[in-house]
Parts: sequence; structure tokens; C-alpha cells
Amino acid sequence: MFEFLKKTPAPPAPPQADAPQARGLFGRLRARLGERAASLVRGLGDWLPGRRIDAELLDELELRLLTADVGIPATERILEDLRRRVARQELDDLEALLAALRRSLTDILAPVARPLVIDASRRPFVTLVVGVNGSGKTTSIGKLAKRLKDEGRSVMLAAGDTFRAAAVEQLTVWGERNDVPVMSQAPGADPAAVIFEALAAARARGVDVLIADTAGRLQNQSHLMDELKKVKRVLARQDPSAPHEVLLVLDASQGQNALTQAKAFHEALGVTGLVLTKLDGTAKGGIVVAIATELGIPLRFVGVGEAIADFGEFDVEDFVTALLAAPPPA
Repeated sequence: MFEFLKKTPAPPAPPQADAPQARGLFGRLRARLGERAASLVRGLGDWLPGRRIDAELLDELELRLLTADVGIPATERILEDLRRRVARQELDDLEALLAALRRSLTDILAPVARPLVIDASRRPFVTLVVGVNGSGKTTSIGKLAKRLKDEGRSVMLAAGDTFRAAAVEQLTVWGERNDVPVMSQAPGADPAAVIFEALAAARARGVDVLIADTAGRLQNQSHLMDELKKVKRVLARQDPSAPHEVLLVLDASQGQNALTQAKAFHEALGVTGLVLTKLDGTAKGGIVVAIATELGIPLRFVGVGEAIADFGEFDVEDFVTALLAAPPPA
């Protein structure tokens, strides 16, 4: 029996932002990363007194980029540009070097900083959310639903993770908190059937956006990836253009493994957008640069904490500033 889930009592609301709103999403990221975010540039000035920028300094920067999970392709691209500028004697001091590094990072990230656009002609606009367990997938769905509601859109959630009871309960809590209906079937039901019926219900009710949760899975579990492909096929029976967005949620603290996940999901499903969570929990924000370089998938949203205000659209300038900022005062 298909049902709206309204039975699980909601736990306390998620924590509110612990910094003034004026600081912005990436201002809070910078505050939470503390000195870790400055690992790319911390102490580089100590290399420069009495000498020009040279190969030894650039080798040190290369090591730092790789350690920060920027990845080999992006690091090679950045260092090639910097070495060319040094050869032309364009970089005389640390300030010039950091300006060039900022420009290189910005050039890589700017093409993927593309917000999610809801096509009003697709009603409901179907967003299929995928990712591995522990990536913050269900929480991101709840925060996205809140965001869309605040924009004046009607939203419905589909509990397509039928294998983990806690996932259904968690999604229900977010639905209650945001006053958004959550559609589910009995535990163990076919996820494709759940999402198919949710789409029918959303169409009948004239809902603007349907967000479908899916079971978390490892990218190397081929039978589970095949299940996601089935969900896409089943949705297309009702709406050949659905899903209109395949949103992959990645845990930034996973470093290069997040890139591996992104490659596998993209190959299997054709990912159209990314959500990068837990940026506040890693000193290796460079994984954003690696993903942008190697996949070029639009980065829709980032998460830097548990509060609803800690979820927002990716801003290149703010992110690069957070990544390269000088260490805060002691």
C-alpha cells in the first residue's frame, strides 16, 4: 500500500549556523577549516627572502597541491602555467605567485559553477539523487527541499531507499520539518516501483519538483548500479525526459575516492550535477579542483556543516578565497 509517511516523531531541529549570516557560506567554511585551509600557502613566504621564485619553490607548491587532493592532471595544468610565467619573469614575489595560483584555480572551477535550474516546463521536475552510504545524501535532499520551498515551489519526496529503514525515517523527518509530503512503500519494496508511483502522484497533484532518494551503494557493486539504471528506465515510461537531473552527492573528506565514485556513477547514469558535502571536515578541499578538471560535471551545491544555512550554491571566488586564505590570527 502506497502511503504518505507521517508517523515518525521529528527529532530536534538541526543546529543553526554558528556564525553570523553576513559571513556567508564560504566565510563559515573558512572559519571552520581554520589553519587547515591555508596549507597550500602557509609558510611559502619563508622560502622567498633574498631570492626569486624558483624551481624549488614551485616543486614545494606542487607537492602541496597533490597532498590537498588537487590531483595529477589539475596540478600539472596549474604548475605548467606557473612555470611558464616564472620563465617570462612575470612572478617576482609571493603576492604575484598567489595571484597567478588564484587565477589558475578560478579558470578550472568557473566552468563547473552552474546552479541547478528548475525547468518549469517539466512538471514535475524530477531529480534523482544518488551516492554511497554516509555521503550525506538524505540530509542534502532535505536541505534542497527546504531551499526549493523557500523559493515558492511545491515539492514532493520519494523514499526510494527501501533497504534501510532509517533512511525512510530520516527522509520523513525532513518532510515533516519542511511541510513536504514523503511517498513510500513497505520496507523492501522495489525502489523503481516506489519512485514510479511517486511520479504519478506528483503529476496528479501538480507538484513542481519531485526529489527521489535512492539506496546508498558502492560504485563497484554492479548489481546495485544496475538497479539505478532500472529506476531511470522506469521513470522514462511516464516521462521520456525524466529524470531531469541526476544529482550525485559526494563526501569531500573521501578525497580521491570521491573522484573514483564520481567517475563510476557518471559512467553508469550520466550524472548531471554534483553536491559536495562535508567540506568543513577536510583539509583537502582540492578534490573540488580534481573533479572539475577530470569530469567537468556541474557543481550545484556544497555543504560545509549541519545547519540548513551551511548548504548552498557553489561560488568560485569565495571557495578559492577560502582555499588560499592566510591563516587566521591565533
